[in-house]
Amino acid sequence: MWTCWRSSFGFVILPNSSCCFLKDNSKLRGYSAFCRIHRGNSFLDSGKCCSRGERHLAKLFLKAVGKGFGIPKRMDFPYSGTLRPGQKSPTRKVPADIPKPNYAKTGLPPLNSRAPWDIEVHSDEDLAMMRISCQVAREVLDIAAQFIRPGVTTDEIDDVVHQETLKRGAYPSPLNYYNFPKSCCTSVNEIICHGIPDSTVLREGDIINVDVTCFVNGFHGDCSATLLVGNVDEEGKRLVRTTYDCLYKAIKICKPGVSYNKIGEIIEDHATSQGFSVVRNFCGHGIGRVFHTSPNVLHHRNRERNGVMQVGHIFTIEPMINEGTFKSITWPDKWTTATADGKRSAQFEHTIAITSSGVEVLTRRTEHSPRYFWERNLDKVEF
Repeated sequence: MWTCWRSSFGFVILPNSSCCFLKDNSKLRGYSAFCRIHRGNSFLDSGKCCSRGERHLAKLFLKAVGKGFGIPKRMDFPYSGTLRPGQKSPTRKVPADIPKPNYAKTGLPPLNSRAPWDIEVHSDEDLAMMRISCQVAREVLDIAAQFIRPGVTTDEIDDVVHQETLKRGAYPSPLNYYNFPKSCCTSVNEIICHGIPDSTVLREGDIINVDVTCFVNGFHGDCSATLLVGNVDEEGKRLVRTTYDCLYKAIKICKPGVSYNKIGEIIEDHATSQGFSVVRNFCGHGIGRVFHTSPNVLHHRNRERNGVMQVGHIFTIEPMINEGTFKSITWPDKWTTATADGKRSAQFEHTIAITSSGVEVLTRRTEHSPRYFWERNLDKVEF
């Protein structure tokens, strides 16, 4: 039996009970090409996991990566899928003249003391500012989407997001939010959310969610989309389309007087009807001057006291839909969250405002936005 592992540098094929190293032109590459071992054992001190010759190669490998890329802290972590952490580039700088949120230096936003049902009612002036920040986020995400192709690294995507955000006089909201090290989240295949951009190379058939938030004039605008990398199999396409439809159906029922719990009902009913599951431990959120605040917008059926929509409420809906189980694991970096079974996950997100006439999608796409794969023959898109 053989196992296929994916590192930031390539795929590694190895026997279930032995060592492997990754060669590229006779040079060892990538720290994640190490022995697949019995949990809790080290392949250097376990005589059962590999032959004498393989152990010698493993020692040479560790010596090489120790000098070059460094050795991961948790070599025994039970990753659920084929992805492994790549190498992270230095934190990108933000010019001094760019207005910054209150956590930009410390990494710690002020404590949010609002109860889940205590939801801020935004003024017309706030809404006008939110339109600007959300439009900037939309523009940046659209540019990043056009950059997606096989061979691109997630760190290169982050660089595009960072630079395009700065060009618009905005601050990339994820940067240093609770010490998050990058300017956007890139979640590939089995990663549900909060993937940290690094040296991971996108490959034909991947799916990737890019989550962009921009801080402009004191307000945050937030949106994301799951995008195809080259030719994706039909089941992957069905997952992506279903996830978008979950968001679409949820937005369509939003208006004054509707319970926030209704969003979870709509999303879970549609996802499960297609044979998929809904992630339960992450949710949408209120947004404005504060990046994350009330309400908590749960995407599954629930009885939580999260309030009723009113004119002036501004929040995100961002369903995360999985091929398999809804359960998740968090990587040792304390951010990257993957499906517990290693199957794929998709997500779409909009920031919306409740108005007297119903709902306004603040991060709606424009006529210049890239079309999703099922929209290529449409004259226009709704949002």
